[in-house]
Amino acid sequence: MEPWNNQDPIPVYRATPVGVILGLLRIVPLAFVVFGGLAVLLLIRVVEQPIWGIHRPITPRITRTVCRLAFVILGIEYRTVGAPMTGRGAVVSNHTSWLDIFALNANDLIYFVAKSEVEGWPGIGWLARATGTLFIRRNPREAAVHRDMFTERLMAGHRLQFFPEGTSTDGIRVLPFKPTLFAAFFAPDVRDELSIQPVTLRYIAPVGQDPRYYGWWGEMEFAPNLWQILTTRPQGGIKLIYHTPIALKDAKDRKTLAKEIEAAVRSGLDDQDIVATSIESRAAGSS
Repeated sequence: MEPWNNQDPIPVYRATPVGVILGLLRIVPLAFVVFGGLAVLLLIRVVEQPIWGIHRPITPRITRTVCRLAFVILGIEYRTVGAPMTGRGAVVSNHTSWLDIFALNANDLIYFVAKSEVEGWPGIGWLARATGTLFIRRNPREAAVHRDMFTERLMAGHRLQFFPEGTSTDGIRVLPFKPTLFAAFFAPDVRDELSIQPVTLRYIAPVGQDPRYYGWWGEMEFAPNLWQILTTRPQGGIKLIYHTPIALKDAKDRKTLAKEIEAAVRSGLDDQDIVATSIESRAAGSS
């Protein structure tokens, strides 16, 4: 999947001297928490796997704790509206940044579905594999294989997390959801058992900064974006909005379901539409 690009100019960020000091102070404890937590998780998984197999009753809680601590270290305000569903099924949300992984894990026990390329990314790939991420190749010919993998994990009680936009954006809009991934939920042996919960990830930029401040898209590289987050002072925030779950047995077909979920996710950003329009108008005026 190609990264999302539009014609808006990418915001330019320059760290202040105070921000540089703050970034250096933050990066050590953040690395300690993330990689220390990874080490503990891997050690526990050595015992957890032979006893429970595909089930993971302990290690997802380590991931949740690490992600909560990460926001404390970064100084990013973290809020939630509503609550994660308790039954079997999947979570579907918009995709803004690598921070989404921390935000979604911090309040729920979930397993991400990611494109196969992520598995090879330094650092992120290791974390993804250790936390039980399910990697897929975006090839229509492998749809049946993916359906079987999803079914196995869902029926084992894993709550899978999908980003149906297929790429990350600037955080002030939602791209059309691709209905292909939803086909797996219409298998006869799982449809009556599962629900899908839409979740809106809403980022609030630091005071005085571009509304797209936390977005990660186009040709942006990970290391500079991480450094930007580390050196930000003061920080902004992120709000997770949990919408009402949709029972799959009530869904007509995958395309209708994708549109319904997209509308729910988009509703969490509705009052940001004027921001997106303003930025697009400004970009058009400067061309």
